[in-house]
Amino acid sequence: MAHTRPATAGTWPGVAVRAQVPGVARTRVGAIGGRRCVVVTVDPSQRRGALSSTASDTLADAARLALAERLPLVGILGSSGADIVEGVAALHAWGRAARAVAGCSGTVPVLFAIVGPAVSGTALLLGLADHVVMTSDAYAFVSGPTMVAEFTGVLIDSTELGGADVHARSSGVADLVVPDEAAALEALELLLAHLPDHADEEPARRPADDPPGRPTPALRDVIPSAATGSYDIRSVMRELVDDGELVELRSRWATNLVTAYGAIGGRPVGLVGNQPLALAGTLDIPASQKGARFVSACDTFNLPLVTLVDTPGFYPGKDLEWRGMIRHGAQLVFAYGRATVPRVCVILRKSYGGAYIVMDSKRMGNDVCLAWPGAELAVMGAKGAVEILHRRASAEERAEREREYEERLLNPYLAAERGYVDAVIDPAETRAAVHEALAALDAKRETIVGRKHDNMPL
Repeated sequence: MAHTRPATAGTWPGVAVRAQVPGVARTRVGAIGGRRCVVVTVDPSQRRGALSSTASDTLADAARLALAERLPLVGILGSSGADIVEGVAALHAWGRAARAVAGCSGTVPVLFAIVGPAVSGTALLLGLADHVVMTSDAYAFVSGPTMVAEFTGVLIDSTELGGADVHARSSGVADLVVPDEAAALEALELLLAHLPDHADEEPARRPADDPPGRPTPALRDVIPSAATGSYDIRSVMRELVDDGELVELRSRWATNLVTAYGAIGGRPVGLVGNQPLALAGTLDIPASQKGARFVSACDTFNLPLVTLVDTPGFYPGKDLEWRGMIRHGAQLVFAYGRATVPRVCVILRKSYGGAYIVMDSKRMGNDVCLAWPGAELAVMGAKGAVEILHRRASAEERAEREREYEERLLNPYLAAERGYVDAVIDPAETRAAVHEALAALDAKRETIVGRKHDNMPL
């Protein structure tokens, strides 16, 4: 081992591991933002970060060290992939690195920052990470522009094929996109602040000047008077969390669902919310994948879940069904169904059909379900229900049936009478009610059934 000097406040270069081993990869046990972690770097300025067998072994050792020491694994990477000069030996070593990183999953947080290319095997490592940060000039792909041109005849450059913008908007690989490496380190620090060192401890509480019982009167006016009116779910989230501070993840991908980290009363939480501004808050394949991955990560690292519901259901369409809406929608069902962390759900407006079940409903294992007075819980909206039940009625009769349906069934009080909603609350009391629910669930522990592993619908 070789010891290095501390550099700047908040960042400790720490203790170097395998310091004399040649290659582009370097490992240290140090700190980022005051948090101890195992940091592995791959320098893209040296032979474009080509991973020799020794470099991949350094990656593997970093992952094994993180697992053994129960510390987050943080990678700062830029690599063109396995070293083609070394050939199959480099491929075998990459396999060892991939297996070691996969072995960290579910035990210690795995965070990667991509500050250059991430090609072939290196790109696949991103799919193993809990969170990925990309600099704006970084790019990642499994098969590069040359292969694309040879196999498909399409001419495309690296940025168009796998640039940070592509992974933020289209693939969902990038949780955050930042300008440069310095900003990437700050983003990693921000993410680490919401995560524990390992899955057997809770995220650290933080001092909070924002009173947990602070009223939220602005939420009384957030829902538009028109049934089809939209609003930004992030405005609700900011009212709930301490000082309005949110860390939104994958903000440009699957925009009909918002996932974010925050804190309520100093307690780190994960927030999931339908976004009425995009596709009316319906659930489609990307939204289901996004929500499932986030819920699973929160459950793994012991962050309570706060789910804000306003959705008319799953987005209908032949294309979605043919692409596997059943399988991908089940991912979100599965993630909520197996989650053991404290779970609080607030139904803001619409909660219809299968999407009502999926968005952490009471019978999905939710601990506390709250609803605003104007919430609508039903199999479907009044118009759709009347068109099915009274298809032969006149227009005037259908309008009257719609009014009756809305008055009798589209309210949270019937659901509350049946125990599907625990309390109907004033929107101005939402932050206080959520905080009280989380405090009551603070000691929640569930016995996890011993088994090899589950079989999540991937």
